[in-house]
Amino acid sequence: MNNETRVSMLRNAPIPQVLLKMGLPTMIGMLVTGIYNLVDAYFVGGLGTSQMGAVSITFPLGQAIVGLAVLFGGGAASYLSRLLGAKDKEQANHVASTALYSSLSIAAIMIVIIVAFMRPILYALGTTDTIYPYAREYAMIYVISSIFNIFNVTMNNIASSEGAAKVSMTAMLLGAGLNVIFDPIFIYGFHTGIAGAAIATALAQAITTVMYLFYILKKRSVFSFSPKEFRFDKTIYGEIFKVGIPTLAFQLAASIAIGFTNAAAKEYGDAAIAAMGIVTRIISMGIYAVSGFAKGFMPIAGYNYGAKQYHRVQEATKTGLIWTSTFCVLMTILMLIFATPVISLFTADDLEVVEIGTFALRANIVMFAGMGIEAIYSMLSLALGKAAGGWLLSIGRQGIFFIPVIMFLPRYIGLNGVLLAQPIADILTLVAIIILAIKINRQIKVLAASQTGAE
Repeated sequence: MNNETRVSMLRNAPIPQVLLKMGLPTMIGMLVTGIYNLVDAYFVGGLGTSQMGAVSITFPLGQAIVGLAVLFGGGAASYLSRLLGAKDKEQANHVASTALYSSLSIAAIMIVIIVAFMRPILYALGTTDTIYPYAREYAMIYVISSIFNIFNVTMNNIASSEGAAKVSMTAMLLGAGLNVIFDPIFIYGFHTGIAGAAIATALAQAITTVMYLFYILKKRSVFSFSPKEFRFDKTIYGEIFKVGIPTLAFQLAASIAIGFTNAAAKEYGDAAIAAMGIVTRIISMGIYAVSGFAKGFMPIAGYNYGAKQYHRVQEATKTGLIWTSTFCVLMTILMLIFATPVISLFTADDLEVVEIGTFALRANIVMFAGMGIEAIYSMLSLALGKAAGGWLLSIGRQGIFFIPVIMFLPRYIGLNGVLLAQPIADILTLVAIIILAIKINRQIKVLAASQTGAE
């Protein structure tokens, strides 16, 4: 699909058709991130509970690092969609280049800091003395090689903003497929243990990076990524940060939330940490799927809002809500029914991990049924350049609502307080999102009505 065709699709194609073309590839692309995490957990689980716990401890660290890519890539994506809608190609080139080079520069600095302070960081994230050696071995490789993932996630967002979601899907799927192949080879074939899981992930992500570089160098993107296009411009950074900071806050809040969860679970042993790590990855797969689809929805809403086609924004929102909510309800039902066999896939016959994980999965999946509403309205708010929705989801679900609950509830009901903290935070977040949704719907309705009256 050439550049003009992609832009024409955003403006004119039937909404269900364009949602499928944009949403499914970005959903699959996001799912790949979840697949990386699940594959590592699956193969590492065969090494033992402490090794599984090590991967769980490292998980929030990866989330925080990727947050930098989401800050610049996700922040730029909304602005880029609106610039394309307004046909401002020159500014769009500046924004795309500034986002990419800023992301890589800041990420490199953060990686150096994390490596230098690895031990205190891992203990702050809840590691135990038995888990620490494995967590450090895995994290050192994982963190250093995450520069590839920073590049990939930034490009994933930028490519999606121009309607090139299939490019991201292909690149990310190849990386995930290779990771599935590399993991058992390095972990068991080369007998490198938990380090092999990190090496396999690094190689797979490096190959994905090569594919994106090919996309850039062959000039298949709408945007130019020349260093000459980079601008240290307060307007560009202001637009990027307006949307990007809430999405970064979401990643950081997720990391902090998992860190608090691990620290609280630490009191109940390695099995509790391992179980919560497994549940987090499973729930994350669903969140990645819904968020990925909503990311495909975002440029549709952003472009048509910039082009003042408000009725298309309304139609896309309604269709996106129906589709994502259907998926969320179905996944909730399946996980409630098959919780025990799903958890059992990730542990080497540790019955304590299975027991804790089964209860935690069922408790946490219930509120996932409303995740479609949260994802669509958060992305709609970001697409319209209104950061309130992003902030609400960021500091609500795993921040302002979650942290007080996880800090105090375990004191009164023990391990069950750890397992029930996120569902309680999800209930409060959903209520807040519904209030936000009503406000946004009214605003768009007024704009659409005024446009119809003017015509």
